[in-house]
This record gives sequence, C-alpha cells and structure tokens, in this order.
Amino acid sequence: MYFKNISISRATVQDVKAITALLNSAYRGEDSKKGWTTEADLIAGEVRTSSESLQKIIEQPNSVMLKFTDSTKNIVGCVNLQQHEATIYLGMLSVSPILQNAGIGKQLLAAADEYALQQNCSSIYMTVITQRTELINWYNRHGYNDTGERKPFIEDDETGKHLQKLEFMVLEKNLIPA
Repeated sequence: MYFKNISISRATVQDVKAITALLNSAYRGEDSKKGWTTEADLIAGEVRTSSESLQKIIEQPNSVMLKFTDSTKNIVGCVNLQQHEATIYLGMLSVSPILQNAGIGKQLLAAADEYALQQNCSSIYMTVITQRTELINWYNRHGYNDTGERKPFIEDDETGKHLQKLEFMVLEKNLIPA
C-alpha cells in the first residue's frame, strides 16, 4: 500500500487523545484482533495506557513520541523514544490494526534509527512479551537481537489483567553511522 503525503513528526500533548486511542486499539480488545500485533489473548481489557500516563511520557525529559499521520492528518502510527545516556529505549510502537502490514511500522523504525543517530546514540533497545514470537521475529528481521535479559511484566491496575504469567525479553539493535 502506498501512502501519499505521509508525515512522521514529533507528537505534542494536543495529540494525546488520538495516540491513546491508537495504542489501545492496537494492543487491547476486539479491534486489536484485526491486526497481528494484538495482546488481547494475553491481557484482558480494553486499555493499554491512559491519556494521563501518555501525557507524562510525552512531557518526560529525554522522551520523544513520534507520530505517523496519513494524508488526512489522522494519526495511524506512533513510537516513543527515550534517551538513556548513549542508548534509546523504544516503546509503544503501534500501527492502526487495519493498516498493519502496510510498511508504517518499518518507517517508524527507520525514523527511530535516524533519531538515535542524531542523538549520538550507539544502540536502541526495547522489551517485548516473550510469548509474542511473531513480533519478536519481525524485530529480528529489522536488526534487533535477543540480549538474553528477561524482566518481569508486573500486572497493574491500568493495563489489564494478565491471562497467563508474562515476562519481557530485551531486544537490542546496534547502530552504525553511515
């Protein structure tokens, strides 16, 4: 699928409502099952994040939320990048479930690489639920590798009830400037 007049730019607090809706639709509930990145079979509920939590992330120092807008200025993809010294943490990579497999995620990953290099960072890392093998394989194909590190996924009152024991795998991509 080809997108005319697409734009990847920095999100602001004015985008919180639209990005929260995107994140929740991509990860949770029945709508998320229209795409392949759903967590609905692992975590019950309709909420991945709240507007309040997302606003704090956007306003956090060294944190950037990139948004992917279509030709009608609708936000159809996003990614959060948080700088920690010479590394970037990549989180909340999301694409509208009805537009997944259209290359938006790849473009957001490329924008993340570009941003990290502009910040003189040598690597990007992320956490992915270990049960999400299809997603892990997708990240592997885009240069991310399993570091061997695992982190607990602690259930909270905001993000839904875990339907099984979950943990995170840490993936990392080393960046080489062109």
